[in-house]
Amino acid sequence: MNQIAALHHEAMSLSDEAMAAESSGDRLRSRELFLRAFQREREAAGLVAEDLLFEPTRSVLHRSAASLAIDCGEYREAGRLIGVALAGNPPGEIAEELRDLLEAIRFRRHSTSPVQDRATDIAAGKERTGDTSTLEDLSVLARLREEDEG
Repeated sequence: MNQIAALHHEAMSLSDEAMAAESSGDRLRSRELFLRAFQREREAAGLVAEDLLFEPTRSVLHRSAASLAIDCGEYREAGRLIGVALAGNPPGEIAEELRDLLEAIRFRRHSTSPVQDRATDIAAGKERTGDTSTLEDLSVLARLREEDEG
């Protein structure tokens, strides 16, 4: 339990730092911190994923990890985490919040363009495969990479 609490606490601290970076305009730092927060919270949720008697903590951790995954644009992983949470026995209020997150995923998937997603991932150093020819100015990506490395 101590490891779960420590991971959760670290994730929430990183999330707070990410929000502060975002509000100060440092989007790349914010994205990095949200990703680290998501990784910690997903790890905490994974430690209780199989323990269906560990409710409501189990579903709360999965809900939190899914929310952070959405913040990181990791929609498929967010959906998986929500599915794991709903497959248990979450309290009604948390189950409703999990379903709301599913709606948020559907909305975000359709509200961002593939070009925006591609540019954001490439700038963050995530390897992407596929066609990037729809990006009008590839020098933008080079500049974003330099800023990220510098």
